[in-house]
Amino acid sequence: MNRRRFLQSIAAATVAPAFAAESTWKLNYMLASSMYGSLPLAEILPEVKKTGATAIELWPKKHGTQREEMDAMGHDKFAAMLKEHGVGFGGTTRYDLGPFKLTEEIAIVRKFGGSFIVTGGKGEYKVPAEQLKANVKDFVEKMKPHAALAAENGVEIGIENHVNNLIDTPDSLHWLADFTRNIAGIGIALAPAHLPQEPALLAAMIRHIGEKLTLFYAWERGLGFSKVMPKEEELQQMPGRGPLDYKPIVAALKEIQFTGPTEIFMHPTPRGIPILPTAAESTAEIVRAKNHLDAIVASL
Repeated sequence: MNRRRFLQSIAAATVAPAFAAESTWKLNYMLASSMYGSLPLAEILPEVKKTGATAIELWPKKHGTQREEMDAMGHDKFAAMLKEHGVGFGGTTRYDLGPFKLTEEIAIVRKFGGSFIVTGGKGEYKVPAEQLKANVKDFVEKMKPHAALAAENGVEIGIENHVNNLIDTPDSLHWLADFTRNIAGIGIALAPAHLPQEPALLAAMIRHIGEKLTLFYAWERGLGFSKVMPKEEELQQMPGRGPLDYKPIVAALKEIQFTGPTEIFMHPTPRGIPILPTAAESTAEIVRAKNHLDAIVASL
């Protein structure tokens, strides 16, 4: 073998594993219990693997009842149910507690091997841009001890962008990502439904957030989620039903090699009901959305 071919073979050997790793990238699906409203865990847990998810996230009232049910049945019984169905535990959503009262929840999430808690920001948001930026920075400073506790327990607090919240705009998300860049235990749960429905903007947001992305909601605004409407219109929040082009968004997730949880998501109206009348129908709709996203992944 001459020198040129030898160097080419070394280069090929170096590049091939990286290419192989990239080509096997996929979305890591998590199931939000709220997709099944107030159905009991005994009905939901058998559905988790059917949706393509490996683990479940528990929601409390008013979106679900499973977080309260876990406490009511006892943690040992819940752990046994997870084991019976071969389901992992991802974490919880606790808007009810807020970002500064998560000490007990961190311990519980750790107990079951979970990795995240989703909640909202806290601070005045109806202010000019410069003051908003200062308020986001102040919020991050206040979160440092809570983030440190979470990190010590292998948990990340994911701050979701949400309407009527300190973290509600592309700018506030950018600042949150920047101010938390070197802080362990805190990240961002990105909800596209609460942002402008512009694929390029959402993709740029994902690239900017980068390693601070705790959880991604595959969720678009569709025709909205704050009033009663025909089910076929309400379902436009789901991937592949609404107008949002997910290809640039999924491409950005691949670019940053995001391996955290992706939740196929929507809000029914009223809250606390399954997205479709039965568990089986709800699962089938989640699977349809998953197939839509997986086809995009395969096309990249």
